[in-house]
Amino acid sequence: MEPFQAKMIAAATGSTLTALTMTPFDLVKTRLQTQPTQTRPLFPRPPPNTCCQPREVVCVWDHGVFKAERVNGFYDAVKHVWKAEGLRGLWKGVGTTLVIGVPSSTAYILTYDHLLHSVFPTFFHQESPLLPLFAGVTARGTISTIASPLELIRTNLQSTPVSAKHPHTLRSVLTSIQSLVQQRGIFYLWRGLAPTLWRDVTFSGYYWASYEAWKKAFARRGHEGAWIAFVSGAISGTSAALLTSPFDVLKTRRQAMIMSSTTGHFTGTISLLLKIVRTEGTSALFAGLSPRIAKIAPACGIMISCYEGIGRYLIQKP
Repeated sequence: MEPFQAKMIAAATGSTLTALTMTPFDLVKTRLQTQPTQTRPLFPRPPPNTCCQPREVVCVWDHGVFKAERVNGFYDAVKHVWKAEGLRGLWKGVGTTLVIGVPSSTAYILTYDHLLHSVFPTFFHQESPLLPLFAGVTARGTISTIASPLELIRTNLQSTPVSAKHPHTLRSVLTSIQSLVQQRGIFYLWRGLAPTLWRDVTFSGYYWASYEAWKKAFARRGHEGAWIAFVSGAISGTSAALLTSPFDVLKTRRQAMIMSSTTGHFTGTISLLLKIVRTEGTSALFAGLSPRIAKIAPACGIMISCYEGIGRYLIQKP
């Protein structure tokens, strides 16, 4: 099989498998990043069956049992979504994720591979750590900009609903986006692009530089193959996720405002950043970090090991 065809099939296989298995982690991460702001109770211990929070949070004392709609942590978010929307709710947006993920991830890794081996070696030494860094930054910046409108739809589809009785649907999200585009123009589809690029470009540059360094380090010790690609990808993805978590929160908040009542306020990325720090503290910039790492570590490993393992197998196959 031709190398390009083999690599394309390998990349599409890896991105499809990643999208199908990692969507619940991505959904929970988005819910944790878009849940209402926690505020101080109006009463330290309110009377029975009375609301103990302002409108942002539904919580009552019912026969001595405290109930709250706000989710607190990864496992609570899973239970909240499962109870309100069923098991299928954990895979909400998987169709959109496949539409976005398979073509964009395939194009991204093929673009990176081409830049790494055919374009940037003209400007950098083959062993330079800047080679994978600049190849990753260029590839991710290009693909993220093109796919930003689809990412906007997916983020709002997975964001925290106003109430459990009215979960977001593809129709409701598209209706809201269509209305805003009519009011504010076509470029509103690229809302949140700035923090998306901060997150993706930074992540990609660090990830590929780290991945290539880990792979070469293993190779010097005589270790190669798909499993080494998986381990190198998982390690690099985890550290890159830690580094870019604040950008991920900003990107999610900016895009999810479409389905909330705060669309007209704090529309600037810097304004949103200052608001989050002022009202929720710096820890809010790392909301959803656990499910994000739980997703990214295996996702990066699966994607790169499929690309290198399946691609190499198809190329060698007569």
